[in-house]
Amino acid sequence: MELAKKTCEAFVEELASGAPVPGGGGASALVGALGAALGNMVGSLTVGKKKYAAVEADILHLKERASMLQNAFLELIDADAEGFAPLAAAYSMPKETPEQREEKARVMESALKDACAAPFAILERCSEALDVIGEFAGKGARLAVSDAGVAALLCRAAAQGASLNVYVNTKLMADRAFAGELNARTERLTALCAHKADEIYASVRGQLVPGEEI
Repeated sequence: MELAKKTCEAFVEELASGAPVPGGGGASALVGALGAALGNMVGSLTVGKKKYAAVEADILHLKERASMLQNAFLELIDADAEGFAPLAAAYSMPKETPEQREEKARVMESALKDACAAPFAILERCSEALDVIGEFAGKGARLAVSDAGVAALLCRAAAQGASLNVYVNTKLMADRAFAGELNARTERLTALCAHKADEIYASVRGQLVPGEEI
Protein backbone atom coordinates (compact mmCIF):
# COMPACT_ATOMS: atom_id res chain seq x y z
CA MET A 1 0.00 0.00 0.00
CA GLU A 2 2.99 2.28 0.61
CA LEU A 3 1.09 4.52 3.01
CA ALA A 4 4.37 5.44 4.67
CA LYS A 5 5.61 6.98 1.41
CA LYS A 6 2.78 9.48 1.20
CA THR A 7 3.42 13.13 1.97
CA CYS A 8 2.43 14.28 5.44
CA GLU A 9 -0.47 16.21 3.92
CA ALA A 10 -1.72 13.26 1.86
CA PHE A 11 -1.45 10.86 4.80
CA VAL A 12 -3.39 13.18 7.09
CA GLU A 13 -6.08 13.76 4.47
CA GLU A 14 -6.49 10.02 3.92
CA LEU A 15 -6.56 9.46 7.68
CA ALA A 16 -9.40 11.98 7.93
CA SER A 17 -11.38 10.35 5.13
CA GLY A 18 -13.85 7.50 5.29
CA ALA A 19 -11.28 5.04 3.94
CA PRO A 20 -10.79 2.03 6.24
CA VAL A 21 -7.02 2.52 6.26
CA PRO A 22 -4.96 4.14 7.55
CA GLY A 23 -6.64 4.12 10.94
CA GLY A 24 -5.61 4.14 14.57
CA GLY A 25 -3.02 1.42 14.11
CA GLY A 26 -1.28 3.16 11.23
CA ALA A 27 -1.42 6.47 13.06
CA SER A 28 0.16 4.84 16.12
CA ALA A 29 2.96 3.41 13.99
CA LEU A 30 3.62 6.83 12.48
CA VAL A 31 3.74 8.45 15.91
CA GLY A 32 6.18 5.75 17.02
CA ALA A 33 8.37 6.51 14.01
CA LEU A 34 8.34 10.20 14.93
CA GLY A 35 9.36 9.34 18.48
CA ALA A 36 12.25 7.16 17.33
CA ALA A 37 13.34 9.82 14.83
CA LEU A 38 13.24 12.58 17.42
CA GLY A 39 15.38 10.49 19.74
CA ASN A 40 17.73 9.92 16.82
CA MET A 41 17.93 13.68 16.35
CA VAL A 42 19.25 14.04 19.89
CA GLY A 43 22.01 11.63 18.88
CA SER A 44 22.74 13.57 15.71
CA LEU A 45 23.13 16.76 17.74
CA THR A 46 25.54 14.99 20.09
CA VAL A 47 27.88 13.24 17.66
CA GLY A 48 31.06 15.17 16.90
CA LYS A 49 30.85 17.43 19.95
CA LYS A 50 34.04 17.46 22.05
CA LYS A 51 31.99 17.78 25.20
CA TYR A 52 30.43 14.36 24.54
CA ALA A 53 33.45 12.56 23.11
CA ALA A 54 33.43 10.05 25.98
CA VAL A 55 29.96 8.78 24.99
CA GLU A 56 30.24 9.13 21.20
CA ALA A 57 30.59 5.38 20.60
CA ASP A 58 27.48 4.77 22.69
CA ILE A 59 25.57 7.48 20.83
CA LEU A 60 26.53 6.07 17.44
CA HIS A 61 25.27 2.65 18.50
CA LEU A 62 22.04 4.19 19.77
CA LYS A 63 21.58 6.01 16.48
CA GLU A 64 21.84 2.71 14.60
CA ARG A 65 19.16 1.22 16.82
CA ALA A 66 16.96 4.30 16.45
CA SER A 67 17.28 4.19 12.66
CA MET A 68 16.26 0.54 12.59
CA LEU A 69 13.26 1.32 14.77
CA GLN A 70 12.23 4.26 12.57
CA ASN A 71 12.15 1.92 9.59
CA ALA A 72 10.34 -0.80 11.53
CA PHE A 73 7.60 1.63 12.56
CA LEU A 74 7.18 2.86 8.99
CA GLU A 75 6.88 -0.72 7.74
CA LEU A 76 4.22 -1.34 10.38
CA ILE A 77 2.03 1.42 8.95
CA ASP A 78 1.49 -0.71 5.87
CA ALA A 79 1.53 -3.97 7.81
CA ASP A 80 -1.37 -2.72 9.91
CA ALA A 81 -3.35 -1.76 6.80
CA GLU A 82 -2.62 -5.12 5.18
CA GLY A 83 -3.63 -6.94 8.37
CA PHE A 84 -6.97 -5.16 8.43
CA ALA A 85 -7.89 -5.92 4.81
CA PRO A 86 -8.97 -9.58 5.37
CA LEU A 87 -11.02 -8.50 8.38
CA ALA A 88 -12.80 -5.82 6.37
CA ALA A 89 -13.58 -8.44 3.72
CA ALA A 90 -14.85 -10.87 6.36
CA TYR A 91 -17.37 -8.32 7.64
CA SER A 92 -18.92 -8.27 4.15
CA MET A 93 -19.31 -12.04 3.83
CA PRO A 94 -22.91 -13.29 3.44
CA LYS A 95 -24.68 -14.86 6.41
CA GLU A 96 -28.07 -15.90 5.07
CA THR A 97 -27.65 -19.65 5.57
CA PRO A 98 -26.22 -21.64 8.51
CA GLU A 99 -23.32 -22.70 6.31
CA GLN A 100 -22.54 -19.12 5.37
CA ARG A 101 -22.74 -18.01 8.99
CA GLU A 102 -20.39 -20.80 10.04
CA GLU A 103 -17.89 -19.92 7.31
CA LYS A 104 -18.09 -16.24 8.15
CA ALA A 105 -17.43 -16.94 11.82
CA ARG A 106 -14.42 -19.09 10.93
CA VAL A 107 -12.93 -16.47 8.61
CA MET A 108 -13.66 -13.66 11.08
CA GLU A 109 -11.89 -15.46 13.91
CA SER A 110 -8.77 -15.97 11.84
CA ALA A 111 -8.84 -12.40 10.53
CA LEU A 112 -9.28 -10.95 14.03
CA LYS A 113 -6.19 -12.80 15.25
CA ASP A 114 -4.16 -11.72 12.23
CA ALA A 115 -5.27 -8.10 12.66
CA CYS A 116 -3.70 -8.06 16.14
CA ALA A 117 -0.21 -8.83 14.83
CA ALA A 118 0.80 -5.36 13.63
CA PRO A 119 -0.57 -3.42 16.62
CA PHE A 120 1.18 -5.77 19.04
CA ALA A 121 4.41 -5.40 17.03
CA ILE A 122 4.04 -1.61 17.27
CA LEU A 123 3.76 -2.00 21.03
CA GLU A 124 6.93 -4.09 21.14
CA ARG A 125 8.84 -1.55 19.06
CA CYS A 126 7.65 1.23 21.37
CA SER A 127 9.20 -0.55 24.33
CA GLU A 128 12.49 -0.91 22.46
CA ALA A 129 12.40 2.72 21.31
CA LEU A 130 11.83 3.96 24.85
CA ASP A 131 14.96 2.12 26.00
CA VAL A 132 16.94 3.91 23.30
CA ILE A 133 15.34 7.29 24.03
CA GLY A 134 16.09 6.88 27.73
CA GLU A 135 19.77 6.52 26.91
CA PHE A 136 19.66 9.51 24.56
CA ALA A 137 18.08 11.52 27.37
CA GLY A 138 20.85 10.52 29.76
CA LYS A 139 23.87 10.76 27.45
CA GLY A 140 22.87 13.14 24.68
CA ALA A 141 23.42 16.87 24.27
CA ARG A 142 21.77 18.79 27.07
CA LEU A 143 20.49 21.41 24.65
CA ALA A 144 18.35 18.70 23.05
CA VAL A 145 17.13 17.02 26.22
CA SER A 146 13.62 18.43 25.73
CA ASP A 147 13.46 16.58 22.41
CA ALA A 148 14.21 13.32 24.20
CA GLY A 149 11.28 14.06 26.50
CA VAL A 150 8.96 14.70 23.57
CA ALA A 151 10.21 11.50 21.90
CA ALA A 152 9.29 9.53 25.01
CA LEU A 153 5.81 11.03 25.11
CA LEU A 154 5.26 10.18 21.44
CA CYS A 155 6.22 6.56 22.02
CA ARG A 156 3.98 6.41 25.07
CA ALA A 157 1.05 7.61 22.98
CA ALA A 158 1.93 5.19 20.18
CA ALA A 159 2.00 2.30 22.65
CA GLN A 160 -1.35 3.16 24.15
CA GLY A 161 -2.86 3.64 20.70
CA ALA A 162 -1.53 0.28 19.54
CA SER A 163 -2.96 -1.42 22.62
CA LEU A 164 -6.44 -0.16 21.77
CA ASN A 165 -6.08 -1.67 18.31
CA VAL A 166 -5.35 -5.02 19.93
CA TYR A 167 -8.30 -4.76 22.30
CA VAL A 168 -10.79 -3.80 19.58
CA ASN A 169 -10.05 -7.14 17.91
CA THR A 170 -9.76 -9.39 20.95
CA LYS A 171 -13.15 -8.12 22.15
CA LEU A 172 -14.81 -9.85 19.19
CA MET A 173 -12.92 -13.15 19.32
CA ALA A 174 -14.77 -16.35 20.05
CA ASP A 175 -11.56 -17.91 21.41
CA ARG A 176 -11.68 -16.20 24.79
CA ALA A 177 -8.61 -18.02 26.10
CA PHE A 178 -6.49 -16.65 23.25
CA ALA A 179 -8.05 -13.21 23.67
CA GLY A 180 -7.42 -13.20 27.40
CA GLU A 181 -3.79 -14.19 27.02
CA LEU A 182 -3.15 -11.55 24.36
CA ASN A 183 -4.95 -8.91 26.41
CA ALA A 184 -2.76 -9.72 29.41
CA ARG A 185 0.44 -9.50 27.35
CA THR A 186 -0.76 -6.24 25.85
CA GLU A 187 -1.62 -4.80 29.24
CA ARG A 188 1.79 -5.67 30.70
CA LEU A 189 3.69 -4.21 27.76
CA THR A 190 1.56 -1.05 27.67
CA ALA A 191 2.14 -0.49 31.38
CA LEU A 192 5.88 -1.05 30.91
CA CYS A 193 5.98 1.53 28.09
CA ALA A 194 4.07 4.02 30.22
CA HIS A 195 6.49 3.49 33.11
CA LYS A 196 9.55 3.97 30.92
CA ALA A 197 8.11 7.08 29.26
CA ASP A 198 7.04 8.62 32.58
CA GLU A 199 10.52 8.13 34.01
CA ILE A 200 12.12 9.82 31.01
CA TYR A 201 9.61 12.67 31.08
CA ALA A 202 10.12 13.25 34.82
CA SER A 203 13.90 13.26 34.39
CA VAL A 204 13.74 15.71 31.48
CA ARG A 205 11.24 17.97 33.20
CA GLY A 206 13.42 17.95 36.31
CA GLN A 207 16.29 19.31 34.25
CA LEU A 208 14.20 22.06 32.68
CA VAL A 209 11.79 23.35 35.33
CA PRO A 210 13.27 25.31 38.25
CA GLY A 211 12.63 23.67 41.58
CA GLU A 212 11.83 20.27 40.05
CA GLU A 213 15.31 18.80 39.88
CA ILE A 214 15.34 15.07 40.64
